[in-house]
Amino acid sequence: MSKALPTRSENYSEWYNELVKRADLAENSAVRGCMVIKPYGYSIWEKMQRALDDMFKETGHSNAYFPLFIPKSFLSKEASHVEGFAKECAVVTHYRLKNDPNGKGVIVDPDAKLEEELIVRPTSETVIWSTYKNWIQSYRDLPLLINQWANVVRWEMRTRLFLRTTEFLWQEGHTAHATSAEAIAETEQMLEIYAQFAEEWMALPVVKGVKTANERFAGAVNTYCIEALMQDGKALQAGTSHYLGQNFANAFDVKFQDKDGKLEYVWGTSWGVSTRLMGALIMAHSDDAGLVLPPKLAPIQVVIVPIYKNEEQLNLISEKATEISKALKKLGISVKYDNSDAYKPGYKFAEYELKGVPVRLAMGARDLENGTVEVARRDTKTKETVSLEGIAEFIQSLLDNIQESIYNKALAFREENTTKVDSFEEFNKLLDSKGGFILAHWDGTSETEEKIKEETKATIRCIPLDQEQESGICIYSGKPSAGRVVFARAY
Repeated sequence: MSKALPTRSENYSEWYNELVKRADLAENSAVRGCMVIKPYGYSIWEKMQRALDDMFKETGHSNAYFPLFIPKSFLSKEASHVEGFAKECAVVTHYRLKNDPNGKGVIVDPDAKLEEELIVRPTSETVIWSTYKNWIQSYRDLPLLINQWANVVRWEMRTRLFLRTTEFLWQEGHTAHATSAEAIAETEQMLEIYAQFAEEWMALPVVKGVKTANERFAGAVNTYCIEALMQDGKALQAGTSHYLGQNFANAFDVKFQDKDGKLEYVWGTSWGVSTRLMGALIMAHSDDAGLVLPPKLAPIQVVIVPIYKNEEQLNLISEKATEISKALKKLGISVKYDNSDAYKPGYKFAEYELKGVPVRLAMGARDLENGTVEVARRDTKTKETVSLEGIAEFIQSLLDNIQESIYNKALAFREENTTKVDSFEEFNKLLDSKGGFILAHWDGTSETEEKIKEETKATIRCIPLDQEQESGICIYSGKPSAGRVVFARAY
């Protein structure tokens, strides 16, 4: 085995970067700021995709695909939208290369300049709404509920695998509705789906809320979000759902004829989660020995490792391991039997611990004689000897218990690291000593929000949907406040 991981307490950032690489999740690519998602990491993303896609389809959404390239003129049509993304856009200016006459490889052909530059999509609202103009004529065409699984490019100067890369994978939903009420209901429904996925699949407790005007998506009337707390006390935005009002319908002239024959602009939403969820999964649960994966998202839920002295023992163990594997697979549990002779059992134990496999079974000759198997769980690192009789059902129940236990541990951590403060001095001290979610009064102005951010690097993560109506005094300005909001330093 390679040397131990850096510890979270020593260097959280280095621990994260090393864990992503050593657990075979991803690596930096030859293209600056971009990543290669390796098979083990991509299999986790596939499980996320599958679960979310089923939830989207259950609520009536269909998948489609739209172009990677967006005409520059499209981004000019919605002023706040272009302002929000202008500094992150990659621009295609030419359509051809040619051999360098000086024999130095290839160069851009100056005669192949595009009449209009193309933007590599940072998000797809503009190209999708230009398409919706052709798809929507009547109230009978509504609601239009479309989702896209795609990649996007947002030019980043400082990158970190999964959390912030120039190119990343995501899904983006884009819907059109006949009324504002329907669009708002859709926005809130998708927020609930994201929260359900985070908590039930990722074992990640989240706070649901609304973004302030400063933090709102460019071009949205309102942005809803789910916020999660990482083990270093920083927040991570895990998903957003935007109520667009009629902004993009106006910009792209998307109208429909209502039941009375009157032409109206449609009402829109957009919502998305990305491979940033992979970063959240790692940082919320993992430890100094490696990944800790919730069973629902683990590529391998159970690994069986034989311990033997000779070929005869291996054959007997393999026969029983195959039987256990078949029983587990019948219950829908993914299992790997690692009988390779390339490494000793101790090496394998450490490797599967690093990769976060929720349950490990170790079986030797004595276990066969006794009709037992050693069962180790990754989250608590506890081991017990269990009878082989009914072992598949035992493991099925154990996986459910592990899923719940990981969630409860993360929830307890969040509760321990959520603190109410009533003064700016206390706010500053807490940010530097403990971090976490800080519940504090704010006067509701963008000016105060911006000053707090400038002085502390903490932002308002959200105004919680379950915010208590509690009169108070803003910690910074001393002006009246109607309730506490969630502050944190964030990724």
